[in-house]
Amino acid sequence: MIKTIKVVAAIIVDGDRIFTTQRGYGKWKDYWEFPGGKIEPGETPEEALCREIREELDTEIAVGEKITTIEYDYPEFHLSMDCFFAKVKKGDLSLKEHKDAKWLHKDELDRVDWLPADRAIIEIFK
Repeated sequence: MIKTIKVVAAIIVDGDRIFTTQRGYGKWKDYWEFPGGKIEPGETPEEALCREIREELDTEIAVGEKITTIEYDYPEFHLSMDCFFAKVKKGDLSLKEHKDAKWLHKDELDRVDWLPADRAIIEIFK
């Protein structure tokens, strides 16, 4: 049986712009994603998202409405990703783990090479 990994992703918005990050490591290096990460035991998805953004981007966010849950089968595992709107409360989105980051307008989202699971979120915005 294939392992399921539960993660969260922040769709950080500022007006009509959306914050995106580029992976700098691993099999999916150089692909773009919405920031976030794994849910630890005992955490709610919202708590996990706040922790991950604090750890990865040195930023405090306000988690907003849940957009969707993406279910995606990668070759090695099944990904279940809860996606939430978020806004920056405090901090300047400093890259600690990612290679690069961009603020993209909705009509620019196709200009980067997305991780397959994150691509499904892009379709929701179109």
